[in-house]
Amino acid sequence: MATAVATPEVLAQATPKAPVNKWLVTLSVTFGTLMGAIDSSIVNVALPQIRGAVGATVQEITWATTGFVIATVMVMPLTGFLGRMFGQKRVYLACLVLFVAGSFLCGLAWNLPTLVLFRFLQGLGAGALQPTEQAILRQTFPPKEQGTAMAIFGMAVMVGPAIGPTLGGYIVDNWHWSWIFFINVPVGILGFFMVARFVQEDDQLRATARREAEQQRKHMDWAGITLLCMGLATLQYFLEEGQADDWFESPVIVICALLSATCLIAFVIRELTAVAPAVNLRLFKDPVFASGTLLGALVFAVLMASMFLLPVFMQELLGFTATQSGFSLMPRTLVMMLMMPIVGRLYGKVPARVLVGIGIVFAGFGAYEMSHFSLATGSRNIIAAIALQGVGFSLMFVPLSATALGSIPRERMADATGLNSLLRQIGGSVGLAIFTTLLSRYSVLSKASIAAHLYPERWEVASRMAATQKGLMQHGLDAASASMASLQMMVGNVSRQAMVLAFDKLFVLAALMFVVVLPLIYFLKDPPSVGGSHEKPHIDVEI
Repeated sequence: MATAVATPEVLAQATPKAPVNKWLVTLSVTFGTLMGAIDSSIVNVALPQIRGAVGATVQEITWATTGFVIATVMVMPLTGFLGRMFGQKRVYLACLVLFVAGSFLCGLAWNLPTLVLFRFLQGLGAGALQPTEQAILRQTFPPKEQGTAMAIFGMAVMVGPAIGPTLGGYIVDNWHWSWIFFINVPVGILGFFMVARFVQEDDQLRATARREAEQQRKHMDWAGITLLCMGLATLQYFLEEGQADDWFESPVIVICALLSATCLIAFVIRELTAVAPAVNLRLFKDPVFASGTLLGALVFAVLMASMFLLPVFMQELLGFTATQSGFSLMPRTLVMMLMMPIVGRLYGKVPARVLVGIGIVFAGFGAYEMSHFSLATGSRNIIAAIALQGVGFSLMFVPLSATALGSIPRERMADATGLNSLLRQIGGSVGLAIFTTLLSRYSVLSKASIAAHLYPERWEVASRMAATQKGLMQHGLDAASASMASLQMMVGNVSRQAMVLAFDKLFVLAALMFVVVLPLIYFLKDPPSVGGSHEKPHIDVEI
């Protein structure tokens, strides 16, 4: 009679796995996503100090941000492909190591080329962290808690950029600018060991991934990957640098636009005809995924534009420092942290359309309230408006994320989260590009409109100039100097008022865009009661 040999594989299969501890999984994978989200905005407040340290011009230093964003969007859609080739957990850990190493090197950068290179490496690492966490949380939480899972993910994605400027301003004001990068190192190391210790991939998922990886190796989609990277890199450069280069007045921007359109069209054709496509675009055949993802991208475009305008308004016109503007925005962050878990519990009990619709109304009304801001606006007015936006953002983000992935099979979750994150990122970039362009143009038009009414023969103008000149002469200036200074002060006041009018127009436009988006929730499809994401969890935890 043959004796059975207890191989390690047999013993491993016979040994029961420890029960899933969803909170340890959540804590482990959230470190990386939160750091990546914070780094998307924390650098902006330190650019003046970094520019002086690396010897760059104002135009050149923007590459520190552009390089990071380009690298991030290039990796996001390839998350599922990389996960099948090397394993989802290995990809997350490798990207976390790359992100931490890039952060450390950024803090040591000695000139602009090295800074841009290290920021690019940092972005390559950050690109896969967000969609991978989203996939792991979807696979970890049970069906009735999918809203809670997306609430936790949403807090990292939305709160990170919100606290980035505050944290960055505090670090720059009290320490050296390099610490905005060095601070990622200990947090990243802790996250690495927690993921390595607690998160384990499901055996069934790994077996499916291995089979598909064999097919991918036989038919490597190098053409698709190349077209994707070229198309997204040129698109992101077009969106990031278009305003600075006056858009289509620049030959470089024109070339990037044409190259991006050509590569992305060719990429779509390639992926729909490839034997083993690197990016599974056929997921968009699912109406639930398509409606949730596309509507989420539209909403995120307006959200990012709204979040961008207010800090600029406070710093440029109200005279706030980066730290002060960051602290002024904290109430919105606190409201979001309070509301997202509540919305997560409501998801599944209240239709997603209802939650998103209410969120759009809150966010739109908050933007409308901002359109009444002036140079005399105080913190109380700002807090009231951004608190409304915080409620609205929470009500929109959680159900949109949860609904979009509600019918995706578990073995396609990494592909879906990569595409979902990519379109959300591109939507935000498009929103920022549109609003920064309009801000510049509206300010020019408003200044010309105001200046048309300021001529010396007008009694109000002459009286204001005379009063200003008299006050300056009382402070020791001679008549000629006082006259010149009063004219300069008048010009400065015109410029500031023109900027206020420009911001007010944009806040009104943001509110109108929310109104335009509101009817689109009709196309938001609810996920079926049973589906890929409604199976039991597939990520195990060792305790």
